[in-house]
Amino acid sequence: MSFKFTISICLVLFVCFLEGNSKAEDWPAWRGPNRDGKSIEKGLRKEWTDQAPPMHWQIDNLGKGYSSVSIVGKRIFTMGNRNKNSFLIALDRKTGKELWATKVGRGNPNCTPTVDGDRVYALGRGGKFLCANIKDGSVVWKKSFSSDFRGRMMSGWGYSESPLVDGDKLICTPGGTRSLIVALNKKTGDTIWRARQPAEIGNKGKNGAGYSSVVISYGAGVKQYVQLTGRGLVSVNAKTGKVLWTYNRIANGTANIPTPIVKDDYVFCSTGYGTGAVLLKLSKTNSGIKAEEVYFLKSRQLQNHHGGMILVGDYIYCGHGHNRGYPICVEFKTGKIAWGGRVRGAGTGSAAVVYADDMLFFRYQNGVMAIIAANPKSYHLLGSFKLATVHAESWPHPVIANGKLYLRDQQTLMCYDIAKISKP
Repeated sequence: MSFKFTISICLVLFVCFLEGNSKAEDWPAWRGPNRDGKSIEKGLRKEWTDQAPPMHWQIDNLGKGYSSVSIVGKRIFTMGNRNKNSFLIALDRKTGKELWATKVGRGNPNCTPTVDGDRVYALGRGGKFLCANIKDGSVVWKKSFSSDFRGRMMSGWGYSESPLVDGDKLICTPGGTRSLIVALNKKTGDTIWRARQPAEIGNKGKNGAGYSSVVISYGAGVKQYVQLTGRGLVSVNAKTGKVLWTYNRIANGTANIPTPIVKDDYVFCSTGYGTGAVLLKLSKTNSGIKAEEVYFLKSRQLQNHHGGMILVGDYIYCGHGHNRGYPICVEFKTGKIAWGGRVRGAGTGSAAVVYADDMLFFRYQNGVMAIIAANPKSYHLLGSFKLATVHAESWPHPVIANGKLYLRDQQTLMCYDIAKISKP
């Protein structure tokens, strides 16, 4: 066999391997593969009008809830309340047909499921936690945040976190005094470590879990899990669960919601209810890690309610104002407002935001979807359209995968085709 022929065979096998195992179009968890709200999709339509894109399919039997969706391979995962019981639900990606549903506690769910390999993880509003097989929904293991960890929420809207899978660990936030953040064995549910509620974190906010989800930082050269809790930002060592640093000023006493942004040695966070936004820089000290303010923006300058923030290049894009969603662009390192903050935008109420192909998709509370150019030079509205249904507040975050835009609206899930050339 010739050398050239051998190389050709290897290349063919390598390409086949990539095609068979590619996850480029998957959206396996809250805010996507990197929990940053950014899709790597390209080839999306760039010219928009006030007319909605083609509807690929729509289903109307999910049950109530504010959960978004996760998408891996041929399956979509979400949650819904049916007859007062909360269910983890799997759907066929091409048709929206339900494949199975498994009960996870009671009440209207807020969690977006997390998919890892052949398993999916989901959290009920009351703290019931479930690991299930993705093929048939059979239960692998269960936990209860209240009975297993004496967990608590900072206020009464119920658990909303989407769990993080990191290697062999599953990271979640029961909010207990001795189990604020915990690491579990993702295969068995056994506890690996527990991070205690810091005793001297500060007076702002309330004890317990917030409504945010954990992100991974390597700031100051240390792998750590960063979470926005009821008392503000908390970072714990990824190996041991030891608390590394805390920051209380960003906390409010009602609901701390947005997922923090992490980049290099920096952590950015914003909350609503009249609080503001902060950029922290992490650095090593003799005793550990310190988090120092680079800047703090007052609420009139920037506050994100619950629609999330997107870092694209050197700029943050989001909706500004408590329950207002005014589009805004802020320079990450300086806090300087590049544009926006006072422009009403195409819709009203808070805006849930996702990024793809140099565009920002703002889903407004009143059911209007706006497409905005991700350009720090100026605000440019590319187009907008009204969603097919608006059963309640349009709060669930949009998802873009496989050339489709997925929008949850209580019992309804809409799948729009936004690719230039339609994908199956």
